[in-house]
Amino acid sequence: MLRVMLLIPSASYRAPDFMAAAARLDIEVVVGTDERHPLQDLQPARQVALDFLDPQAGAAQVESFAERYALDAIIAVDDAGARLAAYASRRLELPHNPVAAVEATRNKHLLRLRLAAAGLPSPSFLLVPTDADPALVAEALEFPVVLKPLSLSGSRGVIRADDRDAFAEAFRRIKVLLGKPDIAKECGRLAGHILVEGYLSGIEVALEGLLTGGRLEILALFDKPDPLVGPFFEETIYVTPSRLPAAEQRRVADTVERGAAALGLRDGPIHAELRINEDGAFPIDIAARSIGGLCSRTLSFGTGISLEEVILRHATGAESAPHEREQRAAGVMMVPIPRAGRLRAVDGRDAAAAVPLIESVNIAIRPGSTLIPLPEGDQYLGFIFAKGDSPGRVEAALRTAHALLRFEID
Repeated sequence: MLRVMLLIPSASYRAPDFMAAAARLDIEVVVGTDERHPLQDLQPARQVALDFLDPQAGAAQVESFAERYALDAIIAVDDAGARLAAYASRRLELPHNPVAAVEATRNKHLLRLRLAAAGLPSPSFLLVPTDADPALVAEALEFPVVLKPLSLSGSRGVIRADDRDAFAEAFRRIKVLLGKPDIAKECGRLAGHILVEGYLSGIEVALEGLLTGGRLEILALFDKPDPLVGPFFEETIYVTPSRLPAAEQRRVADTVERGAAALGLRDGPIHAELRINEDGAFPIDIAARSIGGLCSRTLSFGTGISLEEVILRHATGAESAPHEREQRAAGVMMVPIPRAGRLRAVDGRDAAAAVPLIESVNIAIRPGSTLIPLPEGDQYLGFIFAKGDSPGRVEAALRTAHALLRFEID
């Protein structure tokens, strides 16, 4: 039986879907996580606590584990484990992306440098130390701009500024966020800088793909029908197949493949975000992992194969034909947090689930939990899934279902 280590941080949504896929493929799973489980000693071959923040130290821990329990592959289920997967796979001589390539995906400034050097469409960008005077920095800028932490994901800490006053406030806000002990520990030295990019107008799409020897197979292209114009960039609806013209879709795919090559990515899942306008398709982010949250549940291939199963088959070298997504349109709404406070209750779930085309309504945050919206927060209230005969009808169903939910927040 093949044994695969899944790197699953304790805060990840992805564990159940990957575990279910592994069971279908008869793969033995070892869970590498960032917190020691109380029952870990009872199943030492099935779970191990690892250092996710120091990938070299974590890789040494994986190597020590593999001396007792051989591993056939190491897979990061989200951003938090991507660097550790690369370092550990290199130590064990397992298939992996180059460490330098993965490091570039986890550092937005390094990513910008690599993409621009390769001639890919790119906004202007400037790296600014957090101890700089934002008023002086703003004097040299052409507005609007977007400020970003270097290594946080999910639009956390990303803020648009349209003038000098807004820039100073956004800079202060991100600096405070990066100074929080848990964030500072997670970001390490990257917490000392903020990236400032020229704002890109246009529509946004997300591409889900699989790299094999640098060749890109497109698994899905998602439209993001809600305008992402700021000041914060909370994502809501993803719908596939894309309604972009075929020529535009080819341009997106070509841009992502060139971007992956510029970063040095060669193998495994890839998730890319792009802005499209009259000047081209601009990569916003390219990550060496699959789509986040529970959004992979929108995707099904062939005879009901999940995205997680596709990834596990690829990682273990199982033979697989090109992955054809099911014919129906599909979409997900990542339910945004409307305001800060304590969640008392969520009403209307049954009504939302009864909307035609809605497949499920998943509320991820329990009553009593504290809600922190973007740009400081890093969670969604939940996920709504729909499938139908057209992207437009799927989008409409998601909006109708969301409108039926009522959130009581103190």
